[in-house]
Amino acid sequence: MRNLDLPGRSPAHATNGMAATSNYLSTMTAVRVLQEGGNAMDAAVAAVAVQCVVEPGSTGIGGDCFMLMSKGGSADIKAFNGSGRAPAAATADWYVERGIKKVDRYTPHAVTVPGAVDAWSQLLRDHGTKGLDELLQPAINYARNGYPVHSRASVDWEDGITTLSHNPNAKRVMLPGGKPPKVGTLHYQPELADTLELIAKQGRDAFYTGAVAEDIVGHLRELGGLHTLEDFATAKGEYVDPVKTNYRGYDVYECPPNGQGIIALEMLNILSGYDLSSMDPVSVERYHLLTEASRLALRDRDDVVADPAMAQVPADWLLSMEHAAELRGRIANDRAMIPPPPAKARAHADTVYLCVVDKDRNAVSFINSLFSGYGSGIMSPTTGVMLQNRGQGFIIEPGHPNCIAPRKRPMHTIIPGMMVKDGRAVMPFGVMGGQYQAVGHAQLLTNLIDFGLDIQEAIDLPRVFANPGQEVEVESGVPQAVCDGLKALGHTLTAPPKPHGGGQAIMIDWDEGVLTGGSDPRKDGAAFGY
Repeated sequence: MRNLDLPGRSPAHATNGMAATSNYLSTMTAVRVLQEGGNAMDAAVAAVAVQCVVEPGSTGIGGDCFMLMSKGGSADIKAFNGSGRAPAAATADWYVERGIKKVDRYTPHAVTVPGAVDAWSQLLRDHGTKGLDELLQPAINYARNGYPVHSRASVDWEDGITTLSHNPNAKRVMLPGGKPPKVGTLHYQPELADTLELIAKQGRDAFYTGAVAEDIVGHLRELGGLHTLEDFATAKGEYVDPVKTNYRGYDVYECPPNGQGIIALEMLNILSGYDLSSMDPVSVERYHLLTEASRLALRDRDDVVADPAMAQVPADWLLSMEHAAELRGRIANDRAMIPPPPAKARAHADTVYLCVVDKDRNAVSFINSLFSGYGSGIMSPTTGVMLQNRGQGFIIEPGHPNCIAPRKRPMHTIIPGMMVKDGRAVMPFGVMGGQYQAVGHAQLLTNLIDFGLDIQEAIDLPRVFANPGQEVEVESGVPQAVCDGLKALGHTLTAPPKPHGGGQAIMIDWDEGVLTGGSDPRKDGAAFGY
């Protein structure tokens, strides 16, 4: 339990249902859906749709999503991949012949076909009790009638000025009067409201066919993109088999590649060989091990994680304890390793993660993203839809597992998580923040399991992050003595441009019948229950 003399927040506790998101308005929406008889999937979709309006730098209906779900608290975890694909005409040769060596963010080549709306529709059809016609109404209301700009969102807006200025449609809608809206003021997105209303009336096809798709595809092609109406019409997410590992008696589930969830599991396997519980959670020793494990695991990610339908992804090898032991052998306790060279595909990113548990203990772990802040910066002329830049996850290098190819999915950073113990789901969780997410999962779970922190303390704890080949980014909450100790081991430290990520989690206590939730103070959200 935290020191109540110091600033902070306590975990939320409830019995009937709970939601945790990165914006108060979204959390309230989810809880209201639960109170009105909806289930966890209904609440998750309604909440993420609101997020797509009120946290526009992080997510939108022009983005992608992934989902993990436990029905009634079962250990049979369902996984859904709602990530989009490259256009059918996007061959590596097309780019090589034109001298394009990498996918640039502000070009249409960074835009893969958005998968979010299709995923929402499929998930509601299979697991919800309500439809898009009802669940999109809160998002439509905020887009049309205005929503207050929250503190963290305003910071992201300021950082997004350059991105939003690249496209006249984005600049007109998102920079009214040429400036980001200030915190506490109202912002309006009437064109997005119209698009959401059309989806509410006509379903997912309103986004992937007809006027909306024509507007998006037409604009992308004007900019030199390869997208076609057929690419949009044939977009479809899919159920996939989750990957898992066991960490100190807990089964931890992640979505499989093309996402990096498998890397979070690899990191846990490496750390399982150390007695972390004997360390201080904010110590040189703990952060050193986390940094070294993350460098090794993320190097694996950049080498082999790709779309398994179009590349060989050695999942069994990545998750093997033999591989974890081999990587552990490269870590020295008394010095930092020489970082591997930086990867060819690298970008910071923004995302929203939320989780919901209902009265029947259906648990949903849900993540939705544009990738970088405001994605590609491209908004089509009349729809109000900001388009993601997931195509930057591709590499233009024939033969590389993650090389761009027709209808291929890029390596994805966004990862929902689910924890199971003794045959029951005990915690949906996630830590957003682009490349940091796999590290965030490992840090959150070790905070809970090894150090015995409560769910809010585990989310709040200061974070460190080392991209392969780069400096170690250390949040300001890490004490100076710890920073000095890390430097003495040979780590080069720097301050992150913004706090790392933002997490949410809900623990299910089956014996007491109580839900306990936490939400990251690095964002604008909260965990509420009833």
